[in-house]
Amino acid sequence: MERLPPGKGRQRADYHNAPVNGFGDLEARICLVGLAPGAHGANRTGRPFTGDGAGDFMYPLLHRSGFSSQAEARSADDGLRLQDLYITNAVKCLPPENRPNAEEFAACRSYLARELQALPALRVIIALGHGAHSSLLRLFQAQGLVRRFSDVPFGHGSSFLLPNGLWLVGCYHTSRYNVQTGRMNSRMFVELLDQVQLLVHGENG
Repeated sequence: MERLPPGKGRQRADYHNAPVNGFGDLEARICLVGLAPGAHGANRTGRPFTGDGAGDFMYPLLHRSGFSSQAEARSADDGLRLQDLYITNAVKCLPPENRPNAEEFAACRSYLARELQALPALRVIIALGHGAHSSLLRLFQAQGLVRRFSDVPFGHGSSFLLPNGLWLVGCYHTSRYNVQTGRMNSRMFVELLDQVQLLVHGENG
């Protein structure tokens, strides 16, 4: 995968403090796209959803479903490997106040496009949260794959077949806030992974 240029991050000597590249299986049929590096997660460790609450929720379930070699994700060199899955973010650097703006989404979209193009077996893209979903729609609109955003509404479990044969699937974010408020739970996430597996194998029902 293409390496990103240096960028600004939280200025602590023991933090990654730079753009965070995606990682995973380059022959993956599934790509999960999150929002942006967490201040004390990916911005610290240099790997998406590693060392934060969203990853603490996600990786044990990915492991249970056969996508991750281990349940814990603590650092970029902890030995974790992904199978049939690639994970990245729509925004590559830690955004101010942890909230990406339109300019940041736009600046990173070409990197996201190249990441997706570098996955030759890709079949399903999971948009983790509304922000990632919206950024992907802008990318697909620029590529002539989506006409109106209203044709592809975001929702947990929503699925849309793009003209190029890729599926776009919506998923509520696995943030600590969503988990604590009950908007997301383990059953919902595992069931969504099961849904994605059906799409990968050509079963749409």
